[in-house]
Amino acid sequence: MPSSCKEIRAALAQCLQESECVMVQRNTAAECLRSPLAETLPTKCQQLKKGFGECRRGMIDMRKRFRGNQPITFKALETAENSGEGYQLYAGRSAFSGAVRATDGNEPESRDWREVENEKLRAQEAALKQQEKK
Repeated sequence: MPSSCKEIRAALAQCLQESECVMVQRNTAAECLRSPLAETLPTKCQQLKKGFGECRRGMIDMRKRFRGNQPITFKALETAENSGEGYQLYAGRSAFSGAVRATDGNEPESRDWREVENEKLRAQEAALKQQEKK
C-alpha cells in the first residue's frame, strides 16, 4: 500500500484493538468494521475508518492524479487532540480549529455597547453639571 495511508491505517488498527468490540465482545477487527458492529465503535475509530476510506478512495481519484493523495500523520492527530485544537482527518486545514475557546465559567460577561455609551453620556452630563456649579 502506498505510504500516504499507512499511518492512518495503523492508527485505525490500534484503535480497533483497544475498542470494546474487540477487547470485551471478542469480535475480530474485520467484523467490528462491518455494519451492525461499526455503530458501536468509539467516535475516534469511526472517524479513522472514514478517513482511511477517503484516503483509499483518493488514491484512485483522477482529480488528484497530479498532486497525489495528501498524507495525514497520526502524530498530528494526537497533538491536535491533546492541545484541544480541532483537526481534520483527511487532507487540508481543519474548518473548526481554534473556534472553541476553553473556559472555566468565571469569565466576566462582555458589556453591551449600549451600556458603555450610556455611561459615557452620564459622565459627560455630570461633568457639565460640575462646570455649571462653578
